[in-house]
Amino acid sequence: MLQEVLVVEGKSDTAAIRRALEADTIETGGFTLAPGTLRKIEAAYKKRGIIILTDPDGAGNRIRRFLTERFPNAGQAFIPRVDATANGDVGVEQASPEAILAALSKVRHHEFNPAQEFTSRDLIANGLNGGSRASARRDKMAALLGVGYGNAKTFLQRLNTYGVTRAEFDAALAEIGECDE
Repeated sequence: MLQEVLVVEGKSDTAAIRRALEADTIETGGFTLAPGTLRKIEAAYKKRGIIILTDPDGAGNRIRRFLTERFPNAGQAFIPRVDATANGDVGVEQASPEAILAALSKVRHHEFNPAQEFTSRDLIANGLNGGSRASARRDKMAALLGVGYGNAKTFLQRLNTYGVTRAEFDAALAEIGECDE
Protein backbone atom coordinates (compact mmCIF):
# COMPACT_ATOMS: atom_id res chain seq x y z
CA MET A 1 0.00 0.00 0.00
CA LEU A 2 1.29 3.42 -0.93
CA GLN A 3 1.91 5.56 2.16
CA GLU A 4 0.95 8.87 0.55
CA VAL A 5 -2.58 9.66 -0.58
CA LEU A 6 -3.00 10.19 -4.32
CA VAL A 7 -4.95 13.28 -5.35
CA VAL A 8 -6.73 12.61 -8.64
CA GLU A 9 -9.49 14.33 -10.57
CA GLY A 10 -12.32 11.80 -10.56
CA LYS A 11 -13.79 8.38 -9.90
CA SER A 12 -12.50 6.91 -13.15
CA ASP A 13 -8.98 7.93 -12.12
CA THR A 14 -9.42 6.16 -8.78
CA ALA A 15 -10.55 3.02 -10.62
CA ALA A 16 -7.45 3.15 -12.85
CA ILE A 17 -5.20 3.61 -9.80
CA ARG A 18 -6.79 0.60 -8.09
CA ARG A 19 -6.03 -1.56 -11.15
CA ALA A 20 -2.35 -0.63 -10.73
CA LEU A 21 -1.80 -0.71 -6.97
CA GLU A 22 -3.37 -0.42 -3.57
CA ALA A 23 -3.57 3.24 -2.64
CA ASP A 24 -5.93 5.72 -1.05
CA THR A 25 -7.16 8.52 -3.27
CA ILE A 26 -8.95 11.82 -2.89
CA GLU A 27 -10.91 13.01 -5.91
CA THR A 28 -10.99 16.72 -6.63
CA GLY A 29 -14.13 16.51 -8.76
CA GLY A 30 -12.45 18.75 -11.32
CA PHE A 31 -11.31 22.31 -10.73
CA THR A 32 -14.24 23.33 -8.55
CA LEU A 33 -12.74 21.93 -5.38
CA ALA A 34 -15.30 21.95 -2.57
CA PRO A 35 -14.15 23.25 0.84
CA GLY A 36 -14.66 19.76 2.27
CA THR A 37 -12.41 18.25 -0.37
CA LEU A 38 -9.69 20.81 0.37
CA ARG A 39 -9.95 19.94 4.08
CA LYS A 40 -9.52 16.23 3.27
CA ILE A 41 -6.49 16.99 1.11
CA GLU A 42 -4.99 19.18 3.84
CA ALA A 43 -5.49 16.48 6.47
CA ALA A 44 -3.86 13.86 4.25
CA TYR A 45 -1.02 16.26 3.41
CA LYS A 46 -0.25 16.81 7.09
CA LYS A 47 -0.69 13.21 8.21
CA ARG A 48 0.57 10.99 5.37
CA GLY A 49 1.69 13.24 2.55
CA ILE A 50 0.05 13.55 -0.85
CA ILE A 51 1.05 12.91 -4.43
CA ILE A 52 -0.72 14.95 -7.09
CA LEU A 53 -1.54 12.86 -10.16
CA THR A 54 -3.75 14.86 -12.50
CA ASP A 55 -4.54 14.43 -16.18
CA PRO A 56 -1.82 15.58 -18.64
CA ASP A 57 -4.02 18.31 -20.10
CA GLY A 58 -4.80 21.98 -19.47
CA ALA A 59 -7.41 21.33 -16.79
CA GLY A 60 -5.13 18.87 -15.00
CA ASN A 61 -2.27 21.38 -15.05
CA ARG A 62 -4.53 24.10 -13.59
CA ILE A 63 -5.61 21.79 -10.77
CA ARG A 64 -1.98 20.81 -10.14
CA ARG A 65 -0.87 24.47 -9.93
CA PHE A 66 -3.75 25.33 -7.59
CA LEU A 67 -2.96 22.41 -5.27
CA THR A 68 0.80 22.92 -5.39
CA GLU A 69 0.41 26.54 -4.27
CA ARG A 70 -1.49 25.35 -1.19
CA PHE A 71 0.55 22.19 -0.57
CA PRO A 72 4.10 23.01 -1.72
CA ASN A 73 5.70 19.81 -0.42
CA ALA A 74 3.27 17.56 -2.26
CA GLY A 75 4.75 14.88 -4.44
CA GLN A 76 4.28 15.38 -8.17
CA ALA A 77 3.66 12.41 -10.48
CA PHE A 78 3.18 12.84 -14.22
CA ILE A 79 1.88 10.34 -16.74
CA PRO A 80 3.18 11.22 -20.22
CA ARG A 81 0.38 12.29 -22.54
CA VAL A 82 1.13 9.45 -24.96
CA ASP A 83 0.60 6.92 -22.13
CA ALA A 84 -2.61 8.60 -20.97
CA THR A 85 -4.39 8.75 -24.32
CA ALA A 86 -6.92 6.21 -25.55
CA ASN A 87 -10.14 6.35 -27.55
CA GLY A 88 -9.62 10.04 -28.29
CA ASP A 89 -9.54 10.92 -24.59
CA VAL A 90 -6.65 12.02 -22.37
CA GLY A 91 -6.54 11.27 -18.68
CA VAL A 92 -5.26 9.16 -15.82
CA GLU A 93 -8.22 6.83 -16.38
CA GLN A 94 -6.86 6.03 -19.87
CA ALA A 95 -3.42 5.00 -18.58
CA SER A 96 -2.35 1.40 -18.20
CA PRO A 97 -1.39 0.06 -14.77
CA GLU A 98 2.23 0.00 -16.01
CA ALA A 99 2.11 3.69 -16.98
CA ILE A 100 0.66 4.60 -13.58
CA LEU A 101 3.33 2.62 -11.75
CA ALA A 102 6.05 4.19 -13.92
CA ALA A 103 4.78 7.69 -13.08
CA LEU A 104 4.69 6.87 -9.38
CA SER A 105 8.24 5.52 -9.54
CA LYS A 106 9.40 9.01 -10.62
CA VAL A 107 7.62 11.18 -8.05
CA ARG A 108 9.28 14.58 -7.71
CA HIS A 109 9.13 17.12 -4.89
CA HIS A 110 9.74 20.85 -5.03
CA GLU A 111 13.28 21.74 -4.09
CA PHE A 112 13.65 25.18 -2.61
CA ASN A 113 17.05 25.95 -4.08
CA PRO A 114 17.69 29.52 -5.23
CA ALA A 115 20.54 28.38 -7.50
CA GLN A 116 19.25 27.55 -10.96
CA GLU A 117 21.06 24.49 -12.32
CA PHE A 118 19.58 24.87 -15.80
CA THR A 119 19.14 27.89 -18.06
CA SER A 120 17.51 28.55 -21.40
CA ARG A 121 20.95 28.04 -22.95
CA ASP A 122 20.83 24.39 -21.88
CA LEU A 123 17.53 23.97 -23.69
CA ILE A 124 18.66 25.71 -26.88
CA ALA A 125 22.03 23.92 -26.98
CA ASN A 126 20.33 20.53 -26.66
CA GLY A 127 17.50 21.04 -29.15
CA LEU A 128 14.86 21.45 -26.43
CA ASN A 129 13.85 24.98 -27.44
CA GLY A 130 13.78 26.87 -30.71
CA GLY A 131 13.80 24.07 -33.26
CA SER A 132 11.14 22.19 -35.14
CA ARG A 133 11.70 19.05 -33.04
CA ALA A 134 12.09 20.86 -29.70
CA SER A 135 8.58 20.07 -28.49
CA ALA A 136 8.94 16.35 -29.23
CA ARG A 137 12.37 16.26 -27.58
CA ARG A 138 11.03 18.03 -24.45
CA ASP A 139 8.17 15.53 -24.35
CA LYS A 140 10.61 12.59 -24.37
CA MET A 141 12.88 14.24 -21.79
CA ALA A 142 9.94 15.05 -19.51
CA ALA A 143 8.78 11.44 -19.60
CA LEU A 144 12.25 10.12 -18.77
CA LEU A 145 12.79 12.64 -15.97
CA GLY A 146 9.26 12.41 -14.56
CA VAL A 147 8.61 16.15 -14.69
CA GLY A 148 5.62 16.31 -17.03
CA TYR A 149 5.47 17.91 -20.44
CA GLY A 150 5.45 21.68 -20.76
CA ASN A 151 6.47 24.45 -23.09
CA ALA A 152 10.11 25.52 -22.85
CA LYS A 153 9.49 27.96 -19.98
CA THR A 154 7.50 25.42 -17.94
CA PHE A 155 9.98 22.64 -18.68
CA LEU A 156 12.91 24.79 -17.53
CA GLN A 157 11.06 25.78 -14.36
CA ARG A 158 10.31 22.13 -13.58
CA LEU A 159 13.91 21.07 -14.16
CA ASN A 160 15.01 23.61 -11.57
CA THR A 161 12.24 23.21 -9.00
CA TYR A 162 11.93 19.41 -9.04
CA GLY A 163 15.59 18.82 -8.26
CA VAL A 164 16.69 17.33 -11.56
CA THR A 165 20.44 16.86 -11.45
CA ARG A 166 22.86 17.52 -14.28
CA ALA A 167 23.65 13.79 -14.35
CA GLU A 168 19.94 12.90 -14.75
CA PHE A 169 19.58 15.53 -17.48
CA ASP A 170 22.64 14.26 -19.35
CA ALA A 171 21.53 10.61 -19.06
CA ALA A 172 18.07 11.48 -20.44
CA LEU A 173 19.68 13.42 -23.29
CA ALA A 174 21.86 10.44 -24.11
CA GLU A 175 18.78 8.22 -24.17
CA ILE A 176 16.80 10.41 -26.58
CA GLY A 177 19.82 10.90 -28.84
CA GLU A 178 21.48 13.77 -30.59
CA CYS A 179 19.59 16.74 -31.89
CA ASP A 180 19.51 16.54 -35.68
CA GLU A 181 18.98 20.24 -36.30
